[in-house]
This record gives sequence, structure tokens and C-alpha cells, in this order.
Amino acid sequence: MSSPGQDLCAFVDASPSPYHAVAEVAGRLQLAGFTELDERDLWKLAPGDQRYVIRGGGTIAALRAGQGDPALSGFRVIGAHTDSPAFAVRPRPDVRRYGYRLVGVEPYGGVLSHTWMDRDLTLAGRVAVRGSDETPHSHLVCLPGAPLRIPSLAIHLNREVRDQGLKLNPAQHLVPVWATDHGAERGLAEALAAQIGVEPDAVLGHDLVTADTQPSRTDGEWVLAPRLDNLASCHAAVEALTRAGRTDATQMLVFNHHEEVGSGSAAGARGPFLEELLHRVLAAMGDGDPQSAARAIAGSWLVSADMAHALHPNYADRHDPDHQPRFGGGPVLKVNANQAYATDASSGGWFAARCVDAAVPWQHFVSRADLGCGSTIGPLTATRLGIATVDVGNPLLSMHSCREQAAAADITPMIKALQAHLSA
Repeated sequence: MSSPGQDLCAFVDASPSPYHAVAEVAGRLQLAGFTELDERDLWKLAPGDQRYVIRGGGTIAALRAGQGDPALSGFRVIGAHTDSPAFAVRPRPDVRRYGYRLVGVEPYGGVLSHTWMDRDLTLAGRVAVRGSDETPHSHLVCLPGAPLRIPSLAIHLNREVRDQGLKLNPAQHLVPVWATDHGAERGLAEALAAQIGVEPDAVLGHDLVTADTQPSRTDGEWVLAPRLDNLASCHAAVEALTRAGRTDATQMLVFNHHEEVGSGSAAGARGPFLEELLHRVLAAMGDGDPQSAARAIAGSWLVSADMAHALHPNYADRHDPDHQPRFGGGPVLKVNANQAYATDASSGGWFAARCVDAAVPWQHFVSRADLGCGSTIGPLTATRLGIATVDVGNPLLSMHSCREQAAAADITPMIKALQAHLSA
């Protein structure tokens, strides 16, 4: 039996893109007895039903229908996101420069660019292919091996880097090298087609990102891996749902794509996906009263699970001196007076009580008063739905790096806290 750290590493390695992450989540849900719903079908749900639904390939939601009327018992929801900062491949990716063949990309999200240099990279995501009925079909793709690399410039040609720091222009300095003109006889479309097993002219489009090919690793203390922000939260939420028993409340997960770029899409947290799901569950299980949705939301709680900034030993001055999340200190409640996080006294109290139920400690993160902070799907979801929301996460170093660092000791406490939330 694998350890929690090993299982998280396996989850991350199976998820080099948001589309692969959704497929991995769906596979784990299926093993736990969940079956797929199609958004185009008329939904019928009975208490205890376990279902999941996918939108846009990169967003997935799952539910276990409650034993009670949702209007009375409400929902217990965990939100997270499937995407991570990377470099996204452009529509016309084949670039030639000075005898080299490169792949045209652009930054996706707040990528920590320098950490991607001199690493063994590949491309992963989905490819749209013309089917026999002339409609596009999506195929998951991860190019084998490590065909790409973003080489740094030798210090002999850039001695000023020591005094002035590394300055990178994405259009000029962060274009991955694929091969020399003599080393690749085909373009990216041909490589993708060969991987799928179709003719190149059948490839209609792609959603591809760069991915680190070095396997995730745990030594029992650390988990060293790419995309822990935010696949670690997705992993904890899936584990919590599959371990939780039935309750009166309807339990839900929603993992959105596009959080790292503002969530503004049909499948993102700014879109209608979760709201539509809640209404459809109410229609499939409730009595049809037009007030059911408002009543259900008033009795619901949502935990927005995203990673938190662990105290950095070399940059401790960048943290508020009274709010310094430590590894092994339990889940972190994230608070911001300007609503970059949705936590308030009520929702924070809800999650703290669930930590008590689960017998795990908790801690707080607040940005230094003179520094800004990131945000999550929490405030977006709370604003759109009016649902009580708390932002939480496990401590993390090297956030938005090509490879991040978490503690194996934090995996199980978060699972237990999220399970207690779903079961309350």
C-alpha cells in the first residue's frame, strides 16, 4: 500500500495538463463507484447517487446526493482548480531560428519563468482531431521522452547577470528548443498526429502546455513535484469525498480550469458551471419550489482549497511576523481584509470547527500589510452564488515554480479536515 506522499506523487505524474488531471480524477471516482452524467441529458437523482460531470475537458464536478431535501439540508462543496502556471503552445507553433527548430509558446498564468530553464520538458494536453463524422474529437496527448528544453545563456555571454539579475523577455528568451533543422523532419502537427495515430491533416487544433518530465518524488518528509498548486488540493478533495459517508447534505466537488488566468471562461469559476449544477441537482431532487435554490445556498458551505505560502527560511521578512504558516502545522486559513480571500469569521469558524472534529490543528496566513497577495476561486464563487466560503490550503514553498515543495505530513490532515467538512 502506498503512502499518502506516494499517492499524491502518482496523482501529479498522471496529470501533466488540466485535461489529464480531469481524466485522473474521473478514473479515481469511477473506482469509488461514481458514474458520469452528460450535461445534455435529463438528470434524475436519488439519495446516495454518486455522479460526476465534465465541462470543457479541463473542469470536473462530482456529487454524492444527500439523504435530505437539498433545500433544507444544503450543499457541502469543495472547490479547487486543475490548471497550473506553464507555457501554452501557440496555434502555429513551428518556429525556425538560425538552424534551430523551436516551439512557439506564451506564458500561462503567473509562471516563475527562470525555473523552467535547463529542464527536460514535454508537451501535454488535448488535440482536436477530425472524426469520421467530420466533427472534432479530443484526444489526450503527452509527447514521449523529453523533446523540449529552454536553454539559459552562458555566463560568459551575460556577465552582467550577477549584478543586474536575470531579465527574461518571453518572446525572445523563453522559446523552447525542439531540434536542429537536421534533427527533426516533421513539425509539431505531424508529431501530434503520429502520437494519436491519424494523418496530420486530421489535426484541427490543440490546447497544449509545457510539462516537466522529472517524476515527482517523496522521501517521507518532503513532496517535490510540479503542479502541486493546485493538484495537491484536488487530490485531497477526491480522497475526502471517496472516504466520506452519506449525510443529509449533498456533497460536491468542483475543480475549475483557468484559475491561474482569472477564471474567465465557460469552465472557469467566473462562469456558470457550479451555479447550473446546484440548480440541476435541486431540480432533480427537490419539489420544484422556486425558492429552493436560495434556501439551499443559505444552508450551504464551500471550502475553496488552494495552496498557501509556507514561511520561507531565506525570506522570512516577506511574511507577516504574526502569521507564518509552518509545515506540519495543519491546514492554513487564508484571510485578506480586502477580500482577495473569502474567509470571514463565520466561514473561518466553520472550517476551524471541522478541524476540531477531525482532530487536526490549523493555522492562518495573512499577507504583510504593505504587500499584496494572490487570490483564488473563493471570492469569485462567493460573489456569484452568495454561498458562505472559506479559503484554505496546505503550506507550499516555490509556488508557481516548475517544481514545488510541500510536506508529506500535511497531506492526511487536510484530507481529514475536508472529509469532516463534507460530513458535517
